[in-house]
Amino acid sequence: MTTRICDVAIIGAGTAGLAAERSARRHGASTLLIDESFSGTTCTNVGCMPSKLLIAAAAAAHGARHARTFGVTAEPVVDGVAVLQRLRFERDRFIAGVDKSIAKIPDELKWEGRARFTGPTTLEIDDGTLVEAKAVVIAVGAAPSIPEFLDPVKMAVLTNETLFDLETLPASVAVIGAGPLGLELAQALSRLGVETHVFDQGDRLASLEDEEVSGQLAHILCAEFPIHLKVQLSAKLDAGKVLLSWSGRSEGSERFDHILAAAGRPSRLRGLGLEKTGLVLNEHGAPEADPFSLQCGAAPIFLAGDAEHGRPVLHEAQAEGAIAGHNAARYPDVLPGKRMVPLSIMFTDPPMAVLGDISGGSSTVLGIASFEDQGRAKVFATNHGLAHIRADLLDGKLLGAVLAAPAAEHTAHLLAWAIQHGMTASQMLALPYYHPTYEEGLKPAFRAICKAVGSSVPMERDDGFLAGT
Repeated sequence: MTTRICDVAIIGAGTAGLAAERSARRHGASTLLIDESFSGTTCTNVGCMPSKLLIAAAAAAHGARHARTFGVTAEPVVDGVAVLQRLRFERDRFIAGVDKSIAKIPDELKWEGRARFTGPTTLEIDDGTLVEAKAVVIAVGAAPSIPEFLDPVKMAVLTNETLFDLETLPASVAVIGAGPLGLELAQALSRLGVETHVFDQGDRLASLEDEEVSGQLAHILCAEFPIHLKVQLSAKLDAGKVLLSWSGRSEGSERFDHILAAAGRPSRLRGLGLEKTGLVLNEHGAPEADPFSLQCGAAPIFLAGDAEHGRPVLHEAQAEGAIAGHNAARYPDVLPGKRMVPLSIMFTDPPMAVLGDISGGSSTVLGIASFEDQGRAKVFATNHGLAHIRADLLDGKLLGAVLAAPAAEHTAHLLAWAIQHGMTASQMLALPYYHPTYEEGLKPAFRAICKAVGSSVPMERDDGFLAGT
């Protein structure tokens, strides 16, 4: 029986785990990185990159199909085999880049296998190897969740971990889950000629608390494919297809080639033996981690990345891994890490973004900007969407925003940077805005905030040049 001794053991070699290992080693700790396969990260394998490759193909088809808006006639012919071949080719190039990063870690610092706790900082790997560490970082990531009602049709169920390996595009797909993953893939599949329906038990898209923005987004997307909210579902096999029936806000039944389960990605904490750590576990069997130090209670155990589930996006996984690795290396001298402004983006068309603090309240003011009459949006026939920007009622300092608008993935970054630097609406209006750009579309919201808080509005042209922005 082999025993490995180290300062910091890291479970999981995804984005957060790799960052944690680098950080811990950089701060003088001896490390051991444990993973079941060292096969790359969620982002490159089954997440960010392959989904955006599918979206890119869909955008090309959609652009051709709607070229007649501009007086150009075109009709796309979608080759499903070629679409998925290019997707996998480019995906594999991204994976190769991650593999190079993993290969740079010395072999003696990596161990392949599945780990589980046998004590607060002791682990057993499924090959019988024992690991004794001073601190442990849990970075096991998350996995797709398949609802129980799909058990009778499991052979026809896809997830984001299997969709991209199809030989060609299916004729029809029912997407279960109206969250960011489900909506991104649903719109892409629909634009590529796949008959697509979306179903969700909830009553708003992407669980958006902002009812007006959620409604605007639903109105736009429903023009492309049906979205059935607040429904209960059942499924069975029928003539080689899945007969999906739904009831609730709407009722019906339809046959689909496949069901795409996109109703969430719970953390992969089950089976880790967390009950052996002495940590207090919640009703889901997960420990609570401090959002700044990533420490679980007072224990030498740290939780990072999608396993932590607070901010399941790549740049946060990298940041959390770095914080967790640093604190694990210096335990018990744990320090809070500096966290970035929360930022999440859904790459639908139009994109949706949520950033900062959008909780609202009597001490805040809301600035609204519609893109229906916005100059750049009208030029490119993307004139729909809405931006809600929250600011402090006292001084107009920006706090957060919800957007479903053209180029929202870019304007959301500008807003997040401004919030992180403590800027006010008045200061934002004093910055340069090139014409015609989508960024100009935010100015009505900033003006409304300035008016509400009684702050000065920088001088702007009054000759009508910016009319309709």
